[in-house]
Amino acid sequence: MTPTESNNRGGSGSNLSTTSENSVTNGVDTPAGRKSQDIGGGGPDPEKQPPPDALTPGEKAPGDGEGNGDSSPAYSAFTTWEKRGIVLGAAVGALLSPLTGQIYLPALPVVAADLGVSIAQINLTMTTYMIFQGVTPIFIGSLADSAGRRPAYLICFVLFAAANVGCALAPTYAALLVLRMLQSAGAASTVALCQAVVADVVTSAERGSYVALTSLPALVGPSLGPVLGGVVSQYLGWRWIFWLLACVGGAVAAVHAAFLPETCRFVVGDGSARPPPPYRTLWQVAKDLARKRRRRRRERRQQLDDGGELGSSRAPTTNTTAGPAVPKKKLNLFKSLTLLCEVEMFVLLMYGGLVVATMYAVLTSMATHFASLYGLDETHIGLMYLPMTGGAIIVSLVAGRLQDWNFRRHCRLQGLPYDRRVQRGLAGFPIERARLEISAPLLAVSTLVVLSWGWALQYRAPIAVPCVLLFLLGFGALGFGNTLGVLITDINPGNAGAATASNNITRCLLSAVATAVIDPMTQAIGLGWAFVVFGALFAAGSPAVWLVMRYGVKWRREKEERRQRRKEKKKREKKGEGEGM
Repeated sequence: MTPTESNNRGGSGSNLSTTSENSVTNGVDTPAGRKSQDIGGGGPDPEKQPPPDALTPGEKAPGDGEGNGDSSPAYSAFTTWEKRGIVLGAAVGALLSPLTGQIYLPALPVVAADLGVSIAQINLTMTTYMIFQGVTPIFIGSLADSAGRRPAYLICFVLFAAANVGCALAPTYAALLVLRMLQSAGAASTVALCQAVVADVVTSAERGSYVALTSLPALVGPSLGPVLGGVVSQYLGWRWIFWLLACVGGAVAAVHAAFLPETCRFVVGDGSARPPPPYRTLWQVAKDLARKRRRRRRERRQQLDDGGELGSSRAPTTNTTAGPAVPKKKLNLFKSLTLLCEVEMFVLLMYGGLVVATMYAVLTSMATHFASLYGLDETHIGLMYLPMTGGAIIVSLVAGRLQDWNFRRHCRLQGLPYDRRVQRGLAGFPIERARLEISAPLLAVSTLVVLSWGWALQYRAPIAVPCVLLFLLGFGALGFGNTLGVLITDINPGNAGAATASNNITRCLLSAVATAVIDPMTQAIGLGWAFVVFGALFAAGSPAVWLVMRYGVKWRREKEERRQRRKEKKKREKKGEGEGM
């Protein structure tokens, strides 16, 4: 890097400077013109040398950005369509968690009757599923942040496949209960891995536009799961639900193994670094083998042209399999728990968990009460989950664009340059306001829906009323959840997997409580008052959003100051140890 380039990289003149975390991962010294991995992970081809004036992934052509003259390196070497493909692939993998959690909701009465247990007991299989859904990502998310995304995916898929086969063959209620825990352990972490992959390749400035892709699990899982579960349970039996999940999981695992490249910035940097052999996709391995065969053919032709004997001499070859050195990250399996202890994260996650728990209370109550109050069978109960998907799809298309627009607006208000290709540090930038300002209407809609839901069922309102309420719940609650997920990734650069795992802890544990208590509550005080309690909690916790918008920048600054003090203390301790020797 020339001195001029070095000055340009540090001289934007903006207090929205590149963070130390990003400077580590973006500062990988890549050869000029090194191209990103294909969506299938082709990696740089040593046979195709670019012209000398080709741009590196960290440079901009004249006129790029907003005309601010900033020449900071691009955050990711992947092209726009490569990033979309990667994010979509990760989102499809994340579908396993909500799909598995919801798919046998319509079959709960049938499963209870077949195994000879009560509805309250069979609801515990949902409760234990959610507990493990919250706990498992604590370890997998931290592993993915330090060791890479693909090893974490491998662990998840193996657990998921084995647990589904076991659930399909479970002879007793106790066996099903335990195997559902293992099933959750395999599926749950795919959501955290999806958000981690997004953080690897997408900047904060453009993250909102990817919401439509990353929200696929939250949109399709809760609605498609009950529909499939209802149909399969009614016509094939409830055990075939788990055989279906095993097949779906196997198909997703095959696609990931073949085409989803490693994106962890501590393994491949900005995407231009060559991944080590264990991290390569099957497509990458196939291209490597083809490249070696071409090289051997060239060498044989060269030897024949030179009049030598085959194999008598061999031109020295350059090892092109290794990418530039990338700093490794220390493994901390409990990073998710330490993040949960931070003030801003705790406030955000507790209220976000309450929102999701309330939504699960609504979804869990549907299976039992739609059968008893409206006389619906498993298939029609499953179809009743579709209105929520409609609301969620609409809000995902709208909210993502609003998030990017509000981010640009706050950049303009702060007098800061805007470039969606460059990841800037967010110290001093009101990212909390940029994300949460659009969530107030979503929370208001969700609160009204929850307060109305129980009374609508208790008085047996026309079936259209629950459909409308479910549509609005999908629009409000899932819209807020998507916004919260983007913000959590923004304020935890370099720890996206652990941060999303922290989000899972609160969401799943609170949802487990909600699904466990909703049936006893409705029996004790009635449907109407049970959901009034949830709605009151919903409204009482809403000031948490204002607190984060008001004090978020201050909390992040204090956290960074504490981190710097710890860092200086460690330096002094090491220096003292060195002098003592």
